[in-house]
Amino acid sequence: MSTFDHDNFEDDFEGDSSPRRDRNEEIERFKELLRRGGNGLKSIEALEEIISYYFEKEKYEEALNFSSQLVEFAPYSAEAWMRKGMILNNLFRYTEALECYDHAISLNPNDSDLYINRGITLDNSNRNDEALKDFEKALILHPGDAEALLNKAVILEKLEQFDDALEILTFLVKEEPQNPDVWFELAFCYDLMERLEESLQCYNRHIDLDPYNFNAWYNKGIVLNRMGQHDRSIDSYDMAIAIRENFPSAYYNKGNVFALQGKLTEAIECYKQTIAYEPKDVPALHNLGNAYEELGNYTEAIKCFTQAVKYDPSHYESFFGRGSCYDAMEQYRKALTDYNRAIELFKEYPELWYAKADAEFNLGRMKECILSYKMVVQLDPNNYEAWFDYGDTLLVMGYFKESLKALTRSVEVNPQFADSRYSMAKVLFIMERHAEAAEELKRAFALNPELRSKFETEFKGAMAVKEFASLLQ
Repeated sequence: MSTFDHDNFEDDFEGDSSPRRDRNEEIERFKELLRRGGNGLKSIEALEEIISYYFEKEKYEEALNFSSQLVEFAPYSAEAWMRKGMILNNLFRYTEALECYDHAISLNPNDSDLYINRGITLDNSNRNDEALKDFEKALILHPGDAEALLNKAVILEKLEQFDDALEILTFLVKEEPQNPDVWFELAFCYDLMERLEESLQCYNRHIDLDPYNFNAWYNKGIVLNRMGQHDRSIDSYDMAIAIRENFPSAYYNKGNVFALQGKLTEAIECYKQTIAYEPKDVPALHNLGNAYEELGNYTEAIKCFTQAVKYDPSHYESFFGRGSCYDAMEQYRKALTDYNRAIELFKEYPELWYAKADAEFNLGRMKECILSYKMVVQLDPNNYEAWFDYGDTLLVMGYFKESLKALTRSVEVNPQFADSRYSMAKVLFIMERHAEAAEELKRAFALNPELRSKFETEFKGAMAVKEFASLLQ
């Protein structure tokens, strides 16, 4: 939605209205009039035309220069101050814009447009509660004003008051069924409310009215992806890109859909396109690294993760990703360095501790490894594989009682996990609890018959124990 209402700019300057006259020439004529110093009224009208022209061309600095001249010519014009505020808003100079609106309101406190535009700038400044008050003030002055209602609905969405926003938007869509902006916002509201089918219908209605809105095609792609309609989602992203080639977010989301489908080569091309437009896009670099990692191209993956942490040293996911690549390449020291960096940034991530524990195990750092496995099961107590690895490591270290506790917990979480039962049997045999060891072995063999051959290798001395051998019959 444009924050600049072109309708507020009067277009009644007396001059050659021939459509053949070049607009640039006309603006130059207005500038010459200002240089010559026409009468006050002519100068104001010329300034209004110039400001309108530069704003339409998105040349906001030039528009601001002439807007400043306009408020000097007409210091008591609320309209002039509002125009300057709107230009400053588009330059992201929100504090100065608000000062202009405040001044305009002091000159004309009953103009609803002033409150609407100040509300828009407050919204851009993330001062949502204040923005809401301005839109409500505008509605008091001008009940039923569609622009004020639409902006109020947007603020209510941001405040997560979705039902109230929906009530306004459904009213507006009945009042202005040909207004594409209302359909767009209604679609977005339904999306936020997880009412995806209705959101999709509204985006389609908006696109019928405004088929070249790349943001609508992009948002439609997001909704379709969330609905599991991945191919249609890609089609929508392609439409957004066809309308606006320089659209890195569309390439990024398209890449994510391809990655979800396992089409990693296609995903890589999309992420590369994203990075071509946004070289410092950390999520794109990270996901590109993930795609290379899944393809086993660890060298390229490491380059991507390295770039990601260069631009964002707090991106623990990329330290984790690079560490995983080093791990796969059996460069365990480098892997451990990256895991430790990631944990410094985010200590509550059990998978990180798990990877760290495995790297420490491979480096023979058994005491550190045990502590890391302990952190995994504290953070994720239902991870039966972590309990198994924790218990198995304790067994290797000779801590049999602690090992038995950990393996027992693994079996409690997942009674069908044969490896934990097998390791429990080993611990019980060492502790000379032969009957219990035999029972666990029987259960392990029933769950995974391949463990029997492993048993014959690892339990060579077991069959010499007559009591144990007979229990296994």
